[in-house]
Parts: sequence; C-alpha cells; structure tokens
Amino acid sequence: MSTDTDTPSEADILRPIRSTSKAYYALLAVVSVAIGLFLVGWGLQLRDGMIVTNLADWGSGGGVTWGLYIGAFIWWVGIAHGGIILSAAVRLLGMDRYKPVARLAELLTIAGLTAAGLYIIIHVGRPDRIVTSILLNYNETIHTSPLVWDVTVITLYFVMTATYLGLTLRYDITRLRDQLPDRFEPLYRLMTIGYTEKEDEVVERMVWWLALGIIILAPLLLHGGVIPWLFALIPSMPGWFGAIQGPQFLTIALTSAIGGVLIISYAFRKAYGWDHIITDDVFRGLLLWLGFFSLLFLWLQLQQIMSGVFAAPIDQTYATDAKLSHPVYWIAMGLVATTLAYIFAQTLRPSLFSLRRSVLAGGLILTATLLEKIFFVVEGLMYPTFGLYDAVPGSYFPSVIEMISIVGTIGIVTLFFMVVAKVVPVVELHAIEEHGDHDHEGDGEREYEFDDATEEPTDDHTTEANPEVNA
Repeated sequence: MSTDTDTPSEADILRPIRSTSKAYYALLAVVSVAIGLFLVGWGLQLRDGMIVTNLADWGSGGGVTWGLYIGAFIWWVGIAHGGIILSAAVRLLGMDRYKPVARLAELLTIAGLTAAGLYIIIHVGRPDRIVTSILLNYNETIHTSPLVWDVTVITLYFVMTATYLGLTLRYDITRLRDQLPDRFEPLYRLMTIGYTEKEDEVVERMVWWLALGIIILAPLLLHGGVIPWLFALIPSMPGWFGAIQGPQFLTIALTSAIGGVLIISYAFRKAYGWDHIITDDVFRGLLLWLGFFSLLFLWLQLQQIMSGVFAAPIDQTYATDAKLSHPVYWIAMGLVATTLAYIFAQTLRPSLFSLRRSVLAGGLILTATLLEKIFFVVEGLMYPTFGLYDAVPGSYFPSVIEMISIVGTIGIVTLFFMVVAKVVPVVELHAIEEHGDHDHEGDGEREYEFDDATEEPTDDHTTEANPEVNA
C-alpha cells in the first residue's frame, strides 16, 4: 500500500516555482556564459560576414554552402517534432505511464523549434533577408521553394504546439492560482481569460483533436515529409536523393527527442526530489522506446548503404564509399549501436538498469544524431553528380563560430526550461491527480526499484534528500 509520502501532491509540482537553490544560480551562470559566447560569435559574423565560418559559396573557394548550421537546424527540428509526438501519443493512446513527462516533452518542442528557427536566421547571413526573401515574396516562393515550405510547416507546428500547451495550462493555473506567485498575475490572467469549469470537457476534446492532427502531420508534412524533401528531391546530390530520407528523418527525430526527454526528466527529478512523480518505471519505458527507434534508425541506414554499394549508379557508389570511409559516420553509428546494446542487455537483465545509464544513453543518442545530421549535410554537398567547380574541391570542418552556436542554442533551451519552471508547473496537475487515484486502487503489491549505486533491489520509496525542502 502506498504511503502519503509516495503520493504526489500539488506542493511537489509547485516546488520549482517556490524554491531556488544555489545550484540553480550556478547553472544560470553557466548558461549565461554559453549564451554570451554565442552572441559574441554571431556578432562577429554579422560584422564580418559568413567568411568567419568555413562555409563557402560554390565556386568561391570549394567546400560546402551548408554545414553545421543546417545540420544543427535539422537536429533541433527533429528533437522538437519527436517531443510533441511523444506528448500527443500519451493523450491519444492512453499512455498514462508517461503523463508526468508529457508537458516536459511539449516544452522541449517549443524550445527546439525556437533554436531551429534561430539557425535559419543565422544561416541567411543578414536577418533582414528573412523579410525581403521570404515574407515579402511569400506568395511566389511558397510554390517553388522547399525551404519556404519548411519555414511554413515549422511555423504551423509551433502554433499548434503552443495552442496545445496553452489549453492544458488553463486548467492547472486556475486550480493552483492561490499558490502561484503574485508577480506573474498579469500573465496568469491573460492565460486564463474567460475560463469557466464548463470548458474543461470542450478543451479536452480540442486537445485530443490537436494531438491527432500533430500525429498525422508529423509523418506526412514535417519530419517525415517537408524537411527531408529539402534533400530527397535533389537528384544531382546522390547522397541525399531518395525516398528513404522521409522515414529515416522521422526515426532520427524520435530517437533524439526521447534522448532529450530522458535528460530533462532526470534533471528535474534530481533537482526537486520527484522520484515518486517521474518514477524509474517511466525511465524504463522511455528506454524501451529509445531502443525500438534506434533499431529502426540502424535498419534504415543499412537499407541506404546496401542500395549504394550493390550495383548502384557510379555517382551514388562514389558518395556511399566516401561515407563509409569517414570516421564521423562510424562514430555516430557506433554510439547508436552501443546504446541499443545496453537497452537490450538491461531488458534481459534488469539489474543493469540505472538512472545514470539511462541519461548516458540519451546523451549518446543526441550526440550520434547531431553528428549524423551534420555529416549527412556536408557529405551530400561534397559529392554531387555534376561537379561544376572540380578545380577547387576544397574541404570543410566546422569553425569555432559554428561550434559555439551549438553550445549557445543548448544554453538557450536550458534557460527556457529554467525560466518556465519558475512560472508554470512543468508537470500536469492531471498527472498527479490520476497518480493518486491509482495509488489508492492498489492491491498491496509493492514495486521494487534498483539503487543506482549498488544496483540491488530496494523497497525504499523515499525521495532523495532535497536541501531546499529540508530548509
């Protein structure tokens, strides 16, 4: 039978809003430095032009026109799309096990799309080109430019996700209003304008339909459609061309999103003693899904390799051989294979499971998918069918300015979570209400967990020591 300390309460999900530790301020300082470096690098690029990167215009000095910036853009979009797919699946398929992390996945989508949009602005060189090249000529470019299709569907997804999140927050803010800080009263009033309890049932239906739309749009128009079409529709680039890109992009998006949710969930659980909210069972389930999509990822990579080495056209054979001879590709595949091997092993032998290993698995997947996306973009440009500028083949390696952008956008996403956690609950009130109902319906069975240090089963369900709560 669960004890009172095992049952999540409103005080638990309000803890990030009410308390701020020294660790929070230390992380804020680190994040500020990362964002500051990013802004300095971007400022240098705005002052001196794209020459500060290793990106080059075709014919001007060899190399590639797209590199880390576009690779990171795809990576962030994939994390974002996979995050909201996870949250939508929880609601549509009744996966109540993952409700405690559903809002974290929604927030990851908002943050990831913001970082991805920032990369578009950075890569055009001059931000005003977003207005002059896209917005002012939108009625023409929407018919001919896959890049404009990309911007359009990302904007659509951002609006859908923000609406989805805003609707679910109205319920929580209204019921927790007396316990929320008064300094954000204007924001809370705006978010709950016109709210009545009668709307709860209507909102639930609206959110369900939004979730259905998100699930449908993801494989058809987003990371299974428009974004891979940027590459898959260019026959002169054999490393990109082909129908395999759609499903491959989608599986990479889902693996990286689950990896991101694992890391963020662990961070909140560790910081605020949420062992009884984001339980070990949630991490075990996320690991199984991570393993499934990692397997699909490797399988689709195998399909692409086989079609490029067995009696393939000369240009595709050349591009595939170049990919297989590069260490970055094998590092990325090795990280995914290592993660998959661990997930398979801990499934057979549960004592191998630990939270730290789960977080490490998520980190390995995120690193692998980032490397794979950057490599995919660069290699596709390095081996075209028609080499117009063979006299200056050039080479590419990310510049310091580009690498700092990765650190900076990760800092921006981290800061987003740190700020949002101080304003609204990052765990749905419905999640702890239903958790409590399930606890009281228990039949006396007790779930055993494995201690991270000894990896021995224990029935201790008390949360980790939390200096903020003890104080």
